[in-house]
Amino acid sequence: MTVTTCVLLPAYNAAKTIGPLVQQIKQLGYDAIVVDDGSTDDTAKLSTQAGAFVMSHVTNRGKGCALRTGIAFALRSSYTMIVTLDSDGQHDPADIPRLVAAAGGAPPAIAIGHRQFTREMPRNRRWTNRLMSGVISWLTRQRIPDSQCGFRAIPRELLTRLPLSSCRFELETELLLVAARRRIALVSVPIRTIYDQHTSHIHPLLDGWRFLCLIFRHLVKLPLPSSAHDAP
Repeated sequence: MTVTTCVLLPAYNAAKTIGPLVQQIKQLGYDAIVVDDGSTDDTAKLSTQAGAFVMSHVTNRGKGCALRTGIAFALRSSYTMIVTLDSDGQHDPADIPRLVAAAGGAPPAIAIGHRQFTREMPRNRRWTNRLMSGVISWLTRQRIPDSQCGFRAIPRELLTRLPLSSCRFELETELLLVAARRRIALVSVPIRTIYDQHTSHIHPLLDGWRFLCLIFRHLVKLPLPSSAHDAP
């Protein structure tokens, strides 16, 4: 089966980075889909000029809702592989083929980028990421060294099995938990990370509370499988 890949970029006030990013993606031969999440700058205009297909939210609804809008479009289209990529320039599109290859194995899996936690990443973010990744690894019974990385490759056949409901940053965690319950393998792929232009939109207290609520909701459900590879 021929793999057709689209790269989905949720974007909020990303005018400084979105144009060159879309151009790199197009040069690699992939379709770029930008979901402009209520930006107040020229994100949508610059994305279109660079060659992306653009969908826009009238108001800012959150990264999770932007991802869900893009995923719904990709599933209505003919794409067999959906790559998610942050629009702030911290991910290198050159790593896309490696994630796609890891996700397209037998059986198919969700490939998650694994950033290198060097001193370039702010210390508080390094420790927060390690703590959250440890919790998610324990819950999914699979080692996920960078559970908060938004650079992922997901086969269409797996996405259709993942009902998602979150609208903010916690959606990326929800996806992993739901996938683990459906015994889908989660594989990590080392990626290059660029911190020069990256400004986080995460609100530590509010998004941390949403993360805890998400974890609680999943803890009160049926126990997770002992392994993603167990037979149903």
